[in-house]
Amino acid sequence: MMMEDLIRANRSYRRFHQDKVVDEGTLRELVDLARLSPSGANLQPLKYLLSAEPRRNARIFQSLGWAGYLKEWPGPEEGERPSAYIVILGDTEITKEFGCDYGIAAQSILLGAVSRGLGGCMIGSINRQRLRDDLAIPERYEILLVVALGHPKERVVLEELGPDGDVKYYRDADGVHHVPKRRLDDIIIG
Repeated sequence: MMMEDLIRANRSYRRFHQDKVVDEGTLRELVDLARLSPSGANLQPLKYLLSAEPRRNARIFQSLGWAGYLKEWPGPEEGERPSAYIVILGDTEITKEFGCDYGIAAQSILLGAVSRGLGGCMIGSINRQRLRDDLAIPERYEILLVVALGHPKERVVLEELGPDGDVKYYRDADGVHHVPKRRLDDIIIG
């Protein structure tokens, strides 16, 4: 797949075929892509918690917020939930500032997922204390981001931002997820 195709296919998927397993070996391969990605000052302060086990996945799921613009939607229902997660942690014994490292890592993970026929969603809306307690995450690790992964069960369509400038994604009557994007000429200055 060409890079542009990978990026276009790398959408924020929020509904999955929960019964289709993503094994731990695949999660390790995805984290290896993050490991090989750039890191500020080459500190490499990120650590990763992997989950492909249904009971552990359920504990992670209950700590996440799913789609801020879809106010009436509480998140994927049973059967449409991710079959795996990667929790990205910052090791505060290495540094207290994680800059954009975890965004780079998450994007590497998601591009790798798409190249393997998977999809995912970066989730920053996290009840961090609940997740820390449920997974017994030591205090030295700052919970930065959760990447939900699985086999996508929804269709996501990119479209040009309308004249009203509304950037809010939405679902149509058929459940297709629409994501408005600004035009290239509107984001390049000078």
